[in-house]
Amino acid sequence: MADKNYISAPGAARLRAEFDHLVTTERPRVVNQVAAAAAEGDRSENAEYIYGKKRLREIDRRLQWLDKTLDALEVVPTPTSAEVVVFLSWVRIEDERGREQVLRIVGQEETDAKRGHISWRSPVGRALLKRRVDDTVRVETPGGVVEWTLTEIAVERPAGAAAEG
Repeated sequence: MADKNYISAPGAARLRAEFDHLVTTERPRVVNQVAAAAAEGDRSENAEYIYGKKRLREIDRRLQWLDKTLDALEVVPTPTSAEVVVFLSWVRIEDERGREQVLRIVGQEETDAKRGHISWRSPVGRALLKRRVDDTVRVETPGGVVEWTLTEIAVERPAGAAAEG
């Protein structure tokens, strides 16, 4: 699993859409802006030309990264069972003080702490994989060892969890 780059179907679609947008819309628009700025004359003091070239480099770097990333992705379907924690599972965990968190195990390109989406490669994600309800996981964090009890596994966002943003 360590060499894989797993992702959900919607996550892969978002990356493909970004790639397509950059290729078909954003890059051609910036190329036209740079060409128009270059036609104005002295490029060394032309802020629009300088910014446009910088933006083109940023777009090209992002396109290169997206192309490489998209080639390496392995799209994983949503799980159909909630017996054990697997990639794309929703989990509810509770700490020693009774505080609950709802998390989803996702690919590294989909992590979003505000939405509770954690990478399967993170320490917490790795600790939760293959666990069952009532299992306890211990994770070493910068603040010390934290212990959680797995109270729920679901294939869809559990009831009572905050809606996705």
